[in-house]
Amino acid sequence: MIFLFVRRDFVSFYKQTILGPLWFFIQPLLTTIVFTVVFGKIANMPTNGLPPFLFYMSGVVAWSYFANCLDKTSNTFIANAGIFGKVYFPRLVVPISIVITNGSTFLIQFIMLIGFIVYFYMAGANIHPNWWIFFTPLLLLQMALLGLGVGLLIASLTTKYRDLGFVVGFGVQLWMYATPIVYPISQVPEKWQWLFAMNPMAPVIETFRHAFLGGGAVKMIHMAISIIMTLIILTSGLLLFSKAEKSFMDTV
Repeated sequence: MIFLFVRRDFVSFYKQTILGPLWFFIQPLLTTIVFTVVFGKIANMPTNGLPPFLFYMSGVVAWSYFANCLDKTSNTFIANAGIFGKVYFPRLVVPISIVITNGSTFLIQFIMLIGFIVYFYMAGANIHPNWWIFFTPLLLLQMALLGLGVGLLIASLTTKYRDLGFVVGFGVQLWMYATPIVYPISQVPEKWQWLFAMNPMAPVIETFRHAFLGGGAVKMIHMAISIIMTLIILTSGLLLFSKAEKSFMDTV
């Protein structure tokens, strides 16, 4: 059943588009170009000595996976009300399939990122991939679980408070700017870095970028806090989702 939902989501999203799967490449590429021009050229934001294009693309690719998981999972009940009302099956199948579908998108964009990294490395750019690369699957798993957890929380709450659905996109944008996507965490004053550690995505992005580009540093205490918060959010989301799915159809 999960496979069928993954196939449905993957096909339906691009079925009526002109460029089709090319959007997998166009979206992060255009976003990276805009960030490079606005934050790199105009605002002169530092990138820890890394090529600005790679600095922004690495953040965009990783963040996009998390944000897409959160955004689409948060709409689970509303978007699938018709199916949920006709036949019973474990409702958790739908958000899990969303995470997997977005995982395939991430893989395609990740391959594009690796291609650019190889190109810049061969051109002599100041990048230093290191052994943290081997932790990439764990970082991907954490992004998936965090996006799933937050999405389940929002999906469960929107069954009663539909207003939340209108603020999800805006909230995700604010969260992005509170995460070191367009700036390195080293630019945050030391006295405020503990606050950034409370953002579970901040250490993930920093570690991902450090693994493939060598910029910045991995702080284990920040990663530990991030993992603990991810597990708390995921557990809360699963419990609330389990409760909400029993009464959702009564509120439609």
